[in-house]
Amino acid sequence: MRLLLTHPYVLIFMGGGVGSLLRYVAGRYVPATLTGSPFPNAILFVNVVASFILGAVVSWATYRQDEAARLLIGVGFCGGLSTFSSFSYDTVALLQNGRTGAALLNIGLNVVLCLLASVAGLWLGQKL
Repeated sequence: MRLLLTHPYVLIFMGGGVGSLLRYVAGRYVPATLTGSPFPNAILFVNVVASFILGAVVSWATYRQDEAARLLIGVGFCGGLSTFSSFSYDTVALLQNGRTGAALLNIGLNVVLCLLASVAGLWLGQKL
């Protein structure tokens, strides 16, 4: 049983399931807790959080040579939590609804904040 739980595919599957579930929960609750606007707050939130966690985990796991943590959290959890397809869909929906400014803001915030979160995560992972 222990061998099965440490298999790379199982680690990715388990992490991805938890990440996907949390993305769904964020989609249900983040917009109401932030601004209540039609701006895609939930996807921005999960993308920034996943970028930070991925940076920290990759940095930490590389230093510790912990492939299981990288697969479970980095590939599985962060892959399930963040979503480029939802980001893209939300941006197109904003454009189709004539909200060009909000679409450009969504693109800018996702790119800049996710890059900054990745850098912060990498830095933190080296300090742990």
